[in-house]
Order: sequence, then structure tokens, then C-alpha cells
Amino acid sequence: MGVDDRRTSERFPACFPVDVRSGDHFLYAHVANISEMGLFVRTDEPLAIGTIVRLVLCPSGVNGASAPFEADGTVTWVNEVRPDGENLNPGMGVRFDGLTPEVRERLVELVRTIAYLND
Repeated sequence: MGVDDRRTSERFPACFPVDVRSGDHFLYAHVANISEMGLFVRTDEPLAIGTIVRLVLCPSGVNGASAPFEADGTVTWVNEVRPDGENLNPGMGVRFDGLTPEVRERLVELVRTIAYLND
């Protein structure tokens, strides 16, 4: 079963900053796509599968989007940087976990805004 087969909600192309925190590790990156269930973080320094992260989503560049907010997640897959240059989209897939109703609502609102802008 491929990654696409496991997805239960549609992903939409996006481009806005995200801070990724895990323990003492801090990574500034960009969201490449997003759904109500997770997102893909574009980075040359992906974290290991299974790493629990805190995401600070900063969608201020998305028209109508709200102020930055935090969401927790787990790295579920990684697309490593390849030295031969064949991988043009390195990064990591993160599944949202344990979202409060307030954070879930903000996330759904953000995804709907991005989906509308992509139409």
C-alpha cells in the first residue's frame, strides 16, 4: 500500500511557513501541502519516522487565514534528500494527533480556505 492509498482526506497544495519542534530540535520550514489529517513539510532535514512534533503553523500569507497556531503531530513518512540530486521534493509527512476542538476548527478553516483558493 502506497502513501496515497492511506490518505483519507484530500490534500491541497500550499506554501506557508511552519516551525517544527521536537525536544531540543527546532526546524524552520514550509508546508508544501495540507489536509485535515496532516501535511507535508518541505525540508532538507526531515526528522525520523515516529518523531512526535509540535508544529507552529504560520499561514499569514494565505488570504483570509488566521494568526499562527500550534498543532501536535507525528512524522509518518520521510522523503530523504538524495546526494545524486534526483529527489526534488525532500521532506516529511506529518499526521495531526490529539488536536483540541479549537485547534481542529482552526485547521479545518485553514484547509477550506486553501482549497477555495486552489479552485
